[in-house]
Order: sequence, then structure tokens, then C-alpha cells
Amino acid sequence: MITTLVYRDSRFAAHNPPADTLATLRAEPNVMLWVDLAAPTEAEIKLVLEIVFAFHPLAIEDCVADSPLPKLEEYDDYLYLVMHAVDYSRADKFTTTELDLFLGKNFLVTFHRQPLKPVQTALDRYLKTPGTAVRGPDRFAHVILDLMVEAYKPALDELRTELEQIEGGVLHQIEAGDLFPRVAALRKELSALRQIVRPQREIATVLTQGKSRFIRPLIVPYLRDLSEDLSRIESQAGAWAEQLILTFRVYLNKSGHEASLGIRFLTGITALTLPVIMVGGWFGMNYRYMHELSWVHGYGIASALTVAGTVGMFIFMRKKKWL
Repeated sequence: MITTLVYRDSRFAAHNPPADTLATLRAEPNVMLWVDLAAPTEAEIKLVLEIVFAFHPLAIEDCVADSPLPKLEEYDDYLYLVMHAVDYSRADKFTTTELDLFLGKNFLVTFHRQPLKPVQTALDRYLKTPGTAVRGPDRFAHVILDLMVEAYKPALDELRTELEQIEGGVLHQIEAGDLFPRVAALRKELSALRQIVRPQREIATVLTQGKSRFIRPLIVPYLRDLSEDLSRIESQAGAWAEQLILTFRVYLNKSGHEASLGIRFLTGITALTLPVIMVGGWFGMNYRYMHELSWVHGYGIASALTVAGTVGMFIFMRKKKWL
């Protein structure tokens, strides 16, 4: 599908003119075009990319084929840019959709195989405010890229919620069998986020250098802010990954401490029962001739030894702070 915004003398002039008029509008002075190709057909690709704008065959080839990494190439009369919009849900995790941008002095062509919310939001914004003056296609490009960065916020909120739930689980004695898979999965998602953001931040940093003749100097500060936002997202993902590891270490230390307390308690119980075992073992021997068995007060003596030994052991362990 082809969506076209036409601006004449920086003012909105038309929306979705006939496709066969694009070449005429392209050559008309003081006209600026934004042509969006959303899941286009082969005929639409040929018309816009090859006939109307006559982009370089290598650029068209890169545009049509999916690229796993962002790209920035400057040709004679346009700038070719590949970025990736992100989508995140707890069910599908991270997915990305490639967005190709051809930025010229008086045109912007966007290409994507799947519907992209940032692009549609930008189109709706300009269609709802047709009186807004737009003096360059680089403004369109910045708005789209800015909306793409904003789309990371729901993903960050989801990741923060997951991290807080894991930290809460550590405090509420979550089982290790449940905790470790969640820690590993979240760390993997944070790593994926950094791998998505880092190359795009590098591309944004190059754009902020102001070396491209297709980006006006007044747009550079906005792109710099864009680069800083991507840098913050990358840093936040790294900080959360470290916090996640620290949380897991706290859990392991806490589990080890609780296990140590249990062993200490069982050892104390064993020590307290030592007098009982010794007295019972002595009087419980099955020898035929045992003088102790004929004592009149043997039962009382055994009981007294048992109680005295247990109390003595308890007092000794308390003084040693073993109990």
C-alpha cells in the first residue's frame, strides 16, 4: 500500500494523489513528498523505488531484502537508512520490524514489510494537523525515529515489572527451580534489547555529527537527543542485567545461610540428646550380669544423670552461643 503526503511551499497540499502523478510531483519545484510503502506489492516497489525515484539498484536490493543490522549509506542525492522498530510482549518477547528510509532534499520514502505503529502515528499526526508547516523531509524522519524510540518504553516497563517480581520472589522464599529459569530468561531478554539498541545508537551518533548534507543543522540537536535516549536504554538494560545477577547472588547467599541455620539447629538437637543416648546406651546393654540392674535406686540415678547431663549440655552450648 502506498501512502503519500504532498507539501507545497512547506504547506500541506494533498493526501494520496494518484500514483501515476508521483513522477510529476517529484520533479515539481517547491514540492516535498513523503511516500510510505507498507507491505507493498512488486508493482508498487518497482513504481516508487525504480521509476519515480530511481534509487541505486544496490540500495533497492538492500531495501527489499531484510537486513539484521542497521545501515547508513549516503548516495549522491539521498541518504539510505535502515533501522529496526521493536515490539515486545511477555508471550512473544522481542520482535523487530525493519524500516528503510530514503531521505533526500525534498522527499522521504519509507519502506516496511509489516505495519509499523510509529510510522502510522506520524502519518496520522500530520494528517490531523494539516496546517503545520514542514520545511524538510528530515523533520519527517526525526519524528518517525523519535516515535520508534518511544516504542521501547512499554518493553522497558515490562522488563522492570519482571525484575521487581523476581526481587520480590527472593524475599518471599521462591523456589530455586522456579527462580533460575526466570532469571535466565530475563537476562536473555535484556541481552537481546542491548543487541537491538546498540547498533542503532551508533547510527544515531553518526547522524548527530552533522556531516550529511541531507540533514539540516537545526535537526541535529533533536537527533542528538535521540542518540542519548538510545544510550540510556542500553545503559538501563546493562544495569538491570547486573542487578539481576546481584539479586540471584543474594538469593544463593540467603539460601546458604538458611541451610546453615538448619544444620546448626539439628547439630544442637543432636548435642542435647547426647547425655540421653549415653545413659540409655549404658543401661540398655544386654549383658547377663550387670550390677546396675539390681540397684534399688538405679532408675532414679539413671534419670538424674540424664537430666543433669542434658541441662549441663544446654548451659554449655548457651555459653558458647551455639544455641
